[in-house]
Amino acid sequence: MPKFSLEKIVNAKREIVFSLLSDYENYQKLIPQHFPSVRIRSVRGNTSVVEEHMNFGDQELLIMAKHVTKEPVLHEIFVIGGDVKGSYIKQQFIEIPEGTKIIVDVDLKLKSKLKISNLFGKSNFEEDYLKILDDFAKIAEN
Repeated sequence: MPKFSLEKIVNAKREIVFSLLSDYENYQKLIPQHFPSVRIRSVRGNTSVVEEHMNFGDQELLIMAKHVTKEPVLHEIFVIGGDVKGSYIKQQFIEIPEGTKIIVDVDLKLKSKLKISNLFGKSNFEEDYLKILDDFAKIAEN
């Protein structure tokens, strides 16, 4: 199963970067190319359950995710249903002189159709995730 870590430096304050990446309610408006549909199912304090259609490389994934935030340092995503059920994404936000360093740890659990496309090299999950991060960074820096 694909596990990887990414680091990205964003030239913006940590609070801004954190608020963008944890604003799953507005993913559809902010980056519709990656999230064509987002529906909030429940919110309790810093925990939300969200139904998301996510374009990941050449795949469209339907996922039910539990988002847990610890403002402004941590955003965790537990995939509790859908195409990559059991996956986990951890985003850490570290203040640095240049702005914010985002450290992302991804543990993707692939179902059979995704495993097959991964076997044949049709998807590079690390590159696909980095594209999403890059698009968030562009918004944060403007």
